[in-house]
Amino acid sequence: MHSTIIPTFGLPAHTAFMIYISIGLFVFSVVLAKGLRLVPGRTQSIVELTVSYFERLVDETMGHKGKKYFPFIMTLAVFIFVSNLMGLVPGLLPPTANLNTTAALAVIVFVLTHIVGVREHGIKYLKQFAGPIWWLMPIMIPVEIIGHIARPVSLSFRLFGNIFGHEQVVMVLLMLMPLAYPLLAFSTVLGVGVVFLQAFIFALLSMMYIGSALEEAHH
Repeated sequence: MHSTIIPTFGLPAHTAFMIYISIGLFVFSVVLAKGLRLVPGRTQSIVELTVSYFERLVDETMGHKGKKYFPFIMTLAVFIFVSNLMGLVPGLLPPTANLNTTAALAVIVFVLTHIVGVREHGIKYLKQFAGPIWWLMPIMIPVEIIGHIARPVSLSFRLFGNIFGHEQVVMVLLMLMPLAYPLLAFSTVLGVGVVFLQAFIFALLSMMYIGSALEEAHH
């Protein structure tokens, strides 16, 4: 059990924090939408710059057809970023430090990728699993299936491993306080980088996977 400064109401800690984050992001979005100005303030400017950057990134990575998936990618990136950020606040728990959370996010991306592929190309999308030559099917089908399953496994374990690992380092350093104060300060700075980087990597790989499904199916 993890001790937190926020009540979990009997729910698993990572589940409770996922709910808190979802509610918080919803409220923030509503407040921000109602407060939009022609001349943006600091918060609006930061949000607009972030959204514009991700729009360009989606366009470059996924192509023109990928624009309709921008809201999903942006939501995914923001949720993971805020979840990771929880680990920098004492008494709070990052949901992404739990493998159940990261696996669920990775499975969503995995399922959406193949839904997009089938919707864009129809049954032809499944031909990519058979390989370029029909007599290679017995070899190519298992290889392709393993390769595609490896995607959500890699996504989930990469995010979980980095966030969970940082959490454990911080816990050890807190136990050694005040002797470990310089190391804790360094770990916090490093953690900020991990928070940004892991959210970005997860979103970027998701763009690449969905973008590959948008391309013409292999023949």
